[in-house]
Amino acid sequence: MKLYNTLTRKKEDFKPLDGNTAKIYSCGPTVYSSASIGNMRAYIFADILKKSLELHDYNVLDVMNITDVGHLQSDADDGEDKVEQAAKKAKLDPADIAKKYTDEFFLFCDKLNIRKPKIIAPATKYIKQMIEHVQGLEKKGYTYSTSDGIYFNSSKFVDYYTLIPKTKEQAKNDKAGIRVSTNEKRNSNDFCVWRNAKPTALQKWQSPWGVGIPGWHIECSAIARHYLDDVFDIHTGGVDHIPIHHTNEIAQTQALTGKPPVKFWMHNEFIMINGGKMSKSLGNVYTIADLENRGFNPLAFRYFVLGAHYRTILNFTFDALKSAQTAYDNLVKKLAKHFIPEQDKSINPTSLLVKSNLRDLFHEALGEDLSTPHTLALIWEMVNQKPNRTIYNLIIEFDKVLSLGLEQAVQKHIENNTRKEDIPQLVTQMAQKRTELKKNKDFAGADKLREEIKTLGYEVVDTKEGFEIKKAT
Repeated sequence: MKLYNTLTRKKEDFKPLDGNTAKIYSCGPTVYSSASIGNMRAYIFADILKKSLELHDYNVLDVMNITDVGHLQSDADDGEDKVEQAAKKAKLDPADIAKKYTDEFFLFCDKLNIRKPKIIAPATKYIKQMIEHVQGLEKKGYTYSTSDGIYFNSSKFVDYYTLIPKTKEQAKNDKAGIRVSTNEKRNSNDFCVWRNAKPTALQKWQSPWGVGIPGWHIECSAIARHYLDDVFDIHTGGVDHIPIHHTNEIAQTQALTGKPPVKFWMHNEFIMINGGKMSKSLGNVYTIADLENRGFNPLAFRYFVLGAHYRTILNFTFDALKSAQTAYDNLVKKLAKHFIPEQDKSINPTSLLVKSNLRDLFHEALGEDLSTPHTLALIWEMVNQKPNRTIYNLIIEFDKVLSLGLEQAVQKHIENNTRKEDIPQLVTQMAQKRTELKKNKDFAGADKLREEIKTLGYEVVDTKEGFEIKKAT
C-alpha cells in the first residue's frame, strides 16, 4: 500500500513497525454538541483506511480518544472549556453532556457503517497519564509556569514546524500562529499542558501544580503512548488539526521521548457548504440527523464522500447529495439484476471478468492512497455488464471495505419491488386454489400447494386480506 504522509508531503510505501499490526490513532470528537457532516467525513476516511489495511492482510489496532475535558472555545488555549460551557448552559453535569453527545456520535457512526475502534478512550479516564507526561516534560526543562498554568516552551523544541508546510520564518510571522494573547507567554506558539482550575470549574483534578485540568493537546499524546507505545504507525485527523493540535502533539511527545511519535500522519480535507465555510453563525452546520429529516439515506452521504478522494476539498450541496442518493439507488437496482441463482460452471463469464482480475483492480485502487473514486468507477463498470452472479458476489465482497450496505439494500429492493403483476399467472392461480382448500379445511392439500409454489421460486404469505406472493429468497 502507498499512503500519503503529511509529514513528508509525499506518498510512501506502508509497512507496520510492529510485525503485521498497523497501530492507528484517530483524534475523536469533542463531545459538547452534535458532530457535523464535516466531522463525520474524518471518520469515514479513517474507517476506509482501516478496512483497506485489513484487505491488504494487515491486522489493525486502533485507538480513538473522546475529548470530554480540556478543549477550549478556541483551539489555541483561549476561552472556556467547551464541554463545561455546554453543561452550564443545559444545567447538567459535564459527564451527562459528554455521554449525550458521545452516544449520538456513535449512533451517527452506526448509520454510516463506521466500525467502532477497538479502544475508545475518554480523556477524563486518563488524567494520571497526562499528569505523568507533563511531569516528564517539566523534568526535561520544556515547561514553565504562569498564573494560568503550565506551558510548553516551543522555542526549546527545534523541530516544532516539521508538520506545517511553511518555512520557519513564514510560520513565525503568521498571525494565525499567535495562539493566545498574554504577557506571560514567552513565545507566540507556546501552549498550555496543564491549566489551573477556576473556582467555578465543574471538572478539576489534584495535581503537583495544584487543582487543575489538562490542556487539550496533552490527552492525545498521553493516550496514544499508553496504548500504542512511544512510536506508532498512523495518526489520522482533519487538515484543521495540522497547524496547532497535531503540531503540538509532535512537540510534546518527541520532547519527552526523543523520537518522532508517528510514522504516517494522514489528514482528510474539509467539506465546504455551497462553496463556503461550514459555520454555526451561517446556519449551515448539518448533521446526519438533519440529512435523515430531509429524507436522505445516511449511506447516500457515505457514497457522496467516497466519490471524492479524501485529500480533496468536497463541496456539499443538497442537490449534490440528491444526485448521490439517485446514483446509490440506481447502483442498488442494477446490482439486484445480478442477484440470480448461482451459475453452473458451463456458463461463460462476462467479457469484463475475462479481461481483468477485478480483485486486483480493487486492491490496487485502495492501495494507491485509498482511491475510493476509482473503486466506485470499477463497481459501476461491473454492474453495467449482463447479469452475472459472480459480479454480484464480488461487489458484495468489495463492499466489506466500502461499507455501503449494498447486500441489505439489494434484498430490500427485491422485497419492495415484487408486485402481484410480476407473478406468473400459474402461480397466482395456485395460490388462489390454496386459499379455497384452506376454506374447505383441506390443510394437507393447501400445504402441498404451498410447497409446489416454492419449487417455482415463490412464497405465499397469509395476510388479513388473504395472501401475498413474494419471490423466494
